[in-house]
Amino acid sequence: MSTETNYSTPAEVAGSSLSGLIATGFGSGLSPVAPGTFGSIAALLPAYLYVQYLPHNLWVTAIVMVAALLIGIWSCDRAGKKLGKDDHPSLVWDEFVGQWLVLLAVPVSWPGWLAALLLFRLFDILKPWPVTAADKHIHGGWGVMLDDLLAAAYAVILLLLLQWQWPSLLLA
Repeated sequence: MSTETNYSTPAEVAGSSLSGLIATGFGSGLSPVAPGTFGSIAALLPAYLYVQYLPHNLWVTAIVMVAALLIGIWSCDRAGKKLGKDDHPSLVWDEFVGQWLVLLAVPVSWPGWLAALLLFRLFDILKPWPVTAADKHIHGGWGVMLDDLLAAAYAVILLLLLQWQWPSLLLA
């Protein structure tokens, strides 16, 4: 009897379950290079559709964001177990949710959304404290999601400061 564990590939996880499909950002995390960046870019489409076509207000947006977070905790936990690594690079639902949070801080304009994308990616890649601590010490689906929420918080703070100093900076 073998004690070796057989783990699935990211493509198998994405194609075999709803949790895998969501956790890999509907396949955007399967990119062989920069899967987090591809996940953040892929997150722009549902965000655009949301702001353009669905009725929303503070409460609806809050409910959508909390639901996305809870779905991410569940799906990334399950997919991470199948992959044998909590925060496997192909798991990008955390980038989706983090990116969506940052987009809430800017106007719906190409300069605003570009700044949101670039700053979120910067803080997600650099992982300043406490992002690094969360990344290293909190495991499972919650750990996958938390470091990106913290990176998003850094990006939101910087974007709000920039807009406070230069109010028209991110307008088209």
